[in-house]
Amino acid sequence: MKQLKHFFISRRQSITNNLVKQIRLSSPSIDTTNASSSSAITTTSMAASPPRELPNGCFSPLIRNPKFPNPLSSFSNINRSVHTLPVDDSETDLESDEDGPMSEFLSRFTWIMKGNLSEAYPDCDKQTINGMLLVIVDKVVSVLEEGGLGEMLGATENTPTQDFSQDLWKAVWEVSNSVLEDMKRERKKEEMKRFLQCEEVKDMTRFASEVGVRGEMLREMRFKWAKEKMQEFEFYQNLESIRQQDQLAQEEEEAKAKNAGADAVEEAVIVEDGDNVDVEEKKPKVVALPQRKGKIKYKIYGLDLSDAKWAEVADRIHEAEKLITPEEPKPITGKCKLVNEKILSLTTEDDPSSLLSEWVELLQPSRVDWLTLLDKLRERNVGLYLKIAELVLSEESFQTSIRDYSKLIDAHAVDNRIEDAERILKKMTEKGIEPDILTSTILVNMYSKANNLDRAKEAFEGLRSQGFQPDMRTYKSMIMAYVNAGQPKLGESLMRDMEVKDIKPTKDIYMALLRSFSERGEAESADRIFSAMRYAHIQLNLESGTLLVEAYGHAGYPDQARNKFDNMIGLGHRPDDRCTASMIAAYEKKNLLDKALNLLLQLEKDGFEPGIATYTVLVDWLGKLQLVDEAEEMLRKITEKGDTPPLKVHVSLCDMYSRAGNEKKALQALGIVEGKKEVLGADEFERIIHGLIVGGLTQDANKIFQLMKARGFSASEPLKMSLMASQAIRRQRPTAR
Repeated sequence: MKQLKHFFISRRQSITNNLVKQIRLSSPSIDTTNASSSSAITTTSMAASPPRELPNGCFSPLIRNPKFPNPLSSFSNINRSVHTLPVDDSETDLESDEDGPMSEFLSRFTWIMKGNLSEAYPDCDKQTINGMLLVIVDKVVSVLEEGGLGEMLGATENTPTQDFSQDLWKAVWEVSNSVLEDMKRERKKEEMKRFLQCEEVKDMTRFASEVGVRGEMLREMRFKWAKEKMQEFEFYQNLESIRQQDQLAQEEEEAKAKNAGADAVEEAVIVEDGDNVDVEEKKPKVVALPQRKGKIKYKIYGLDLSDAKWAEVADRIHEAEKLITPEEPKPITGKCKLVNEKILSLTTEDDPSSLLSEWVELLQPSRVDWLTLLDKLRERNVGLYLKIAELVLSEESFQTSIRDYSKLIDAHAVDNRIEDAERILKKMTEKGIEPDILTSTILVNMYSKANNLDRAKEAFEGLRSQGFQPDMRTYKSMIMAYVNAGQPKLGESLMRDMEVKDIKPTKDIYMALLRSFSERGEAESADRIFSAMRYAHIQLNLESGTLLVEAYGHAGYPDQARNKFDNMIGLGHRPDDRCTASMIAAYEKKNLLDKALNLLLQLEKDGFEPGIATYTVLVDWLGKLQLVDEAEEMLRKITEKGDTPPLKVHVSLCDMYSRAGNEKKALQALGIVEGKKEVLGADEFERIIHGLIVGGLTQDANKIFQLMKARGFSASEPLKMSLMASQAIRRQRPTAR
């Protein structure tokens, strides 16, 4: 309210001139014969009125006298008396620039008060309403000029004024405060727009864009920088204002010291006529309200802005301003603050419904209030945040959009909570919201990560059917789903589709397909992927060459594997232990032991030293050939390196010792294998069982067979025949004895 006092104390005369001029221009037909009627309005009649509720929740002190059909009919005479006062137009024009904010305040104040009085007194005509406003404005200016604003505000609740009732003054100050707040808010918006366009903020925004900041984050950073710049400007502006005030105070003290005893303002003019002395008091000029007649036309540079289409433009500008100046959350105080703290202190197991209902009833939140609460919850407890965020989706004040649903679905998908994500998706579809490209992409990634190929395909096809173009991440997730499901050829077809649409596959996609084809022994497909990598200018490394060698080795083509092995060496890649082991395993398929030994001798000449992988393949190969001593020599070299022999070595030893009739070592190796039965595959189970049957350890073979079935593996026909034959032989042995 100090700002309101500042508006009027020094400028009462200019207010009066502006109002009189506006009424004279807008109401030329008003009668001017009753200029003295304004003084006839008594404050007694205004204080005796029965209270009538105004829109702001206060009661009007204006009366309805039973002697008169209309309340305060003398207000019409006030309007007619305005034009009896002379107004200096030149002076008004000179002061118009200085009184801009004051005129804006007066226009807003009278507009709001006029609406309130019109609602309270619907039966009164416009002249009477204008008369009421005239008295209110004149009295407000008088009180502010006398410096009684602080005392008036302090006593508003308990002490009515002499002229108007307490409720009327309360309504006046509330309207004044609201007008000042609106003017201040608009000034802030204009200043923010100016600082958003200043060169320093532009330079920082341009730099942030160049380093990769985009979208919502860039907009928030630009707004933050502009706000900091504006605060810095206001800080130095306040310092300058304080300095000027101190300087003015010093000058006033010096002036008072020089002119001690002189009166600052003369309040009366004394006219002497003989022995009589008359005092002519200065009469305050009567002020009136501006009236609008006809259609208002605004022209700027010849452009007529009074057209109806500019109202739509103003609405769009208003919506854009909401993005530039985000809405601030409501302050949380009192009981609502206690409820807010209770919500933040909840655990994931608690039911927040009752507290949320109470919080909504107390605060009447908007979307920004909900987002503020959810951000605080996410910082404290992510589980509670997800739970409450799901409940908030059904709140009308939250103004739920599809992006709110997709954010929750993505949060559940990251932690592989498929059921929770599907529940959110179901709520979204029940509201009639179809998944967009972002939601469909999240679903494809989620189902691919969970190895749910059918649902991933459904989401991917839904994405295509809506006309959306899948991005790199979606293609990669779908290809990995095919690879994990053992269908790399379908993944390869998707990769070709990417190439057709000018989306370059990444190296990870090529390597995943190459690895899958290699494990399945599909040498031609693996070679095709290897060639595609070369044509895509993806650097081929030792791993890609090793996978190609393994593909030909699993397919049973040792010569082609050796050719790829030599090509890899020719490209400058020195084979490591794994690559050499893959080549030895390819020779093992065809039992080409001499070629394998020649390869090892050649590599050792070049400085290669076999590792665990190479020795493991050799132990397996020598065990199949029943070269026990040589296999044990390879085993000793593994232990010399200080490493534990892998499981494959123990499987080979169990099979070798069983076939060699060394029951003790066979059972010893079998015990180690049983301890790691969870990692055994179907082929390894069958090899162990076959070896035990050949060695006559039928009971142990049946035990391993039961473990195999418990793991969910089905036995092959040769294994079933071997087990049946071993059981038949076992039944015949007692008879033979």
